[in-house]
Amino acid sequence: MRKKLVEVLKEKGIKSEEVLQAILEVPRHFFFDSGFLEFAYEDNAFPIGSGQTISQPYTVAFQTELLNIKKGDKVLEIGTGSGYQAAILHKLGAKLFTIERHRSLYQKAKTDLPTWGYRPRFFYGDGYKGLPAFAPFDKIIVTCGAPYVPEALVEQLKPEGIMVIPVGDNDVQKMLYITKDSNGKINTQNTGDFAFVPMLENKE
Repeated sequence: MRKKLVEVLKEKGIKSEEVLQAILEVPRHFFFDSGFLEFAYEDNAFPIGSGQTISQPYTVAFQTELLNIKKGDKVLEIGTGSGYQAAILHKLGAKLFTIERHRSLYQKAKTDLPTWGYRPRFFYGDGYKGLPAFAPFDKIIVTCGAPYVPEALVEQLKPEGIMVIPVGDNDVQKMLYITKDSNGKINTQNTGDFAFVPMLENKE
């Protein structure tokens, strides 16, 4: 089923062999309750509780491909959610720091992921603030729809760094590819429309 999913992602335009291999190797069904396992390898988002979803595999692959992860990259993820995206980034060799504002999701991911061999550093808190104590980051990925680009995240991005963030107030967001040059100048490109659950301010 994972091989079939990889073929679907190739047909939809995902080219990175490293990303496709990570999708192939990470067992997405681990992130589903046993009653819903037949949905694990469909190219669809799926509810995970707390009003959140496990992202569509194409979206995970698309964002990950844009990040161009190199082994050892220090990566900040905003929105741990189910932990599936974190597992993909970990598989690619990222040194990952991940923030979740829903305590139940944070606790579940922090418990489950290490038992499956994925060991990012987990934080419970407000993603809009990032993690200034651990900045700067080579790459930043936001996995929820933000109404704007948080300035704190831009500041925490290294020169020559990449941030991928869906931005928009409505049901559909623009996937922004943001780079910072060696002088700190920001360049932003819109890479297409996607749908995410909203990024919420202030932790519960």
